[in-house]
Amino acid sequence: MTLAIFDLDGTLLEGDSDYSWGQFLVEQKLVDVDEYKVANDRFYQHYVAGTLDIHEYLEFSLAPLSRFSESELDELHQKFMSSKIHPMIHQKALDLIEHHRNQGHFLLIITATNQFVTDPISATLNMDHLIAPIPEKIDGRYTGKVVGIPSFQAGKVTRLNDWLKETGHTLEGSYFYSDSHNDLPLLELVEFPVAVDADATLINIAKERNWPHISLRDNG
Repeated sequence: MTLAIFDLDGTLLEGDSDYSWGQFLVEQKLVDVDEYKVANDRFYQHYVAGTLDIHEYLEFSLAPLSRFSESELDELHQKFMSSKIHPMIHQKALDLIEHHRNQGHFLLIITATNQFVTDPISATLNMDHLIAPIPEKIDGRYTGKVVGIPSFQAGKVTRLNDWLKETGHTLEGSYFYSDSHNDLPLLELVEFPVAVDADATLINIAKERNWPHISLRDNG
């Protein structure tokens, strides 16, 4: 079965779910407002620049989860989806997903944003599978730590290859859609790399390599 692989933030979403979750926590006054906002902005700039320390970032972003019960987090995430995520989903992205679904392709999101934030988004988009950093949970409560290798930069390739071995899927005929130069290792691995509303670095690389560059914004 052909794999149609999608990055999430900035690709299927017009925005960053990880950064927006941080904004949401600040707006709800569930974290130290000034301190958390400064750190969230700083980490996002590091991501854009390609210099993000993913382990340091995950330590920061997962810490608040440990303070709430599962039911409290579920309620917060529902508010987060309606206020932050649904406005980021455009019809062109839904049409692209449906295009691959109609061809019988396996729909896979692979993202550096943790599974707590992204699992409900993947479900809303009716994807077949999600690969994301896995927050550790003990006795039904998040610990603030991450399990295994985060799916970021080359880690996306590692996690994907592990999944391929587990499932028997292959990269024959595979697609990968991304907006970010951080995803270059995986873009170079698939048969059909596609830049989506790409950053300046990826735009230049796509031009050099004759990769398609498309927009999934309704006004794009």
